[in-house]
Amino acid sequence: MADGAPPALSRLLAPLQLRGRTLPSRVVFCAHLTNLAVDRLPSAAHTAYYADRAAGGAGLVITEEQSVDPADQPYEKVVDGTDPAVVPRYREIADAVHAHGGLVAAQLNHNGGQGSSLHSRVSLLAPSPLADPLFGEVPRQATAADLAAVVAGFARVAGRVRDGGLDGVELQASQSSLLRAFLSPRANRRTDGYGRDRDRLLLEVVAAVRAVLGPDLLLGVRLAVHEPDGTTTEDAVATAHRLAATGAVDWLSTTVGVATESLHLVEPSMATAHGYALPLAARVRAAGLPVIGVGRITTPEQAAAALEHCDLVGVVRGQVADPDFVARARRGEPVRACTGCNGCAAGIGAGLPMRCPQPLGLPAPDVRAGRRVVVVGGGPAGLRAAAVAAAVGHRVVLLEAADQLGGQLRLAASAPGRGELAGFVDADARACSRLGVEVRTGTAATADLLRQLAPDVVLLATGAVPSAPAWAGDDERVVDVADVLAGQAAPTGDVLVVDDLGGPHASSTAELLAARGCRVEVVTGALVAAQELGPTLDRELWHGRAAAAGITQTVERVPLAVAVRPDGRRQVTLLHHLTDTVETRVVDWVVTATHPTPLDGPAVPDGVPVHRVGDCLAPGGVAAAVASAERAVAQRW
Repeated sequence: MADGAPPALSRLLAPLQLRGRTLPSRVVFCAHLTNLAVDRLPSAAHTAYYADRAAGGAGLVITEEQSVDPADQPYEKVVDGTDPAVVPRYREIADAVHAHGGLVAAQLNHNGGQGSSLHSRVSLLAPSPLADPLFGEVPRQATAADLAAVVAGFARVAGRVRDGGLDGVELQASQSSLLRAFLSPRANRRTDGYGRDRDRLLLEVVAAVRAVLGPDLLLGVRLAVHEPDGTTTEDAVATAHRLAATGAVDWLSTTVGVATESLHLVEPSMATAHGYALPLAARVRAAGLPVIGVGRITTPEQAAAALEHCDLVGVVRGQVADPDFVARARRGEPVRACTGCNGCAAGIGAGLPMRCPQPLGLPAPDVRAGRRVVVVGGGPAGLRAAAVAAAVGHRVVLLEAADQLGGQLRLAASAPGRGELAGFVDADARACSRLGVEVRTGTAATADLLRQLAPDVVLLATGAVPSAPAWAGDDERVVDVADVLAGQAAPTGDVLVVDDLGGPHASSTAELLAARGCRVEVVTGALVAAQELGPTLDRELWHGRAAAAGITQTVERVPLAVAVRPDGRRQVTLLHHLTDTVETRVVDWVVTATHPTPLDGPAVPDGVPVHRVGDCLAPGGVAAAVASAERAVAQRW
């Protein structure tokens, strides 16, 4: 263990032996989708992605799923592990990971009925002809011949892994898997031997794969340890005991939920508690095999504490947010912790490559650097622009009118359940300090000050301000969500929240008001309430919390006008735009979540180049803000 690491992390950073192989730490980069495949083969981007985590100290890297059947293609970029062309790609990944002292295994999988025939044009395969709740296709019931082919497919791909020089494989019998479906009483309604013994297919696959791997390579199994209305923890523990009895399995990995209707349990957002699944991992540990525990573990301290429940700790988004997760722990440095925003999950769902908006990919110093750069605004875009500009060698001053950095993101972090967002700006603020940025808070960027600073370049990151909707006029009881979160308005009584954005702006403010005792109704013109929470897997949880808090949600309504009644209350006219029906609501306050207007910022001295970044360029999310900042600096003025 390095000198900088605190003693509490000693076990986390200690090596572990598995079948004669040494993991340099107890941190695992578990299997997850990346959308990095090219022509259904691992790509150079895969190699770099996994090598970066090994270089950052991960003890074991487990690749994303490798399909064991060419017809199993639930999404475009799933890797086809049956293609012989994967072997040299595996060698590249193995060499890159081994160069940093880590181990790497490939996850093998068949998605079965949790998929789509869109790409393959082949009917899905499942234990029973039951449609998956998300995908909705009725699969065909697997015959004995089908299952023999599945077992052979797992063995075939295990051979590719062996020939490619990887350290072993992990079998997915968890969130999206034919093997999981056979284990589940909800999905497996068969009456033959594969129904009477739901473990049978998994045990056959384990035996076939171990025979191909031989005695030296690693074999792990990932189990769903709790499936709503399906596999119970008791079922999973019983399966774990049977797997341990084979002597063929080296570790068990755990998940909670299914990658369909309970995907929010597989990829939890910040609304889910840290370590939520660890007690279930401890139950599986009773089988006597090393267990990988998971459950939104985002810091080394959380990972170290998790070892009370498990032997290895799965950290995925924590290492997506900071590839140097383990290395920083060894040096005693703070990591750039995952905030649970689930922007990565939203991107994957949209078919984009795996990416977190947080990592600060600092470019190499630029020979044309050394210019004096003034950044106006200390929100996410301004902080990122300042850090990247300083990294390439510019002399940077950042001016922030408020007393603290963070801008609108800091304000958003004050909403219920959104506090971890502050970690995003805190990490970039630390980077600015480390890189020598001169930060001046409580300092308005006036034209006079800019002339005194004599910048060569000005980066405006002044953000945006709430837009008062035209229908509201100048009514003082119609306020923006930002006014509520900042404490500039304190609605009471009956409150109508008008949501034009569909994201967390209205929903989190509605929760805050309900917690204060207000009677809250959220109205939106959209056909679905809180629709932008869907890609980040927050919508289902929001609807549950809203119901529990008594928050009413009404869709397909847009405000037309607000009027002050004689009793001082407000009458809001709403249009049901699908039927042209007009309705009214009588409330005490109206709170709006609307699209903001970019701020112009101060006058810049003549002749000084100006680049706008973040919301003052085009209002959007934090990922768009930091991307615009990085692009602006990349122009190399």
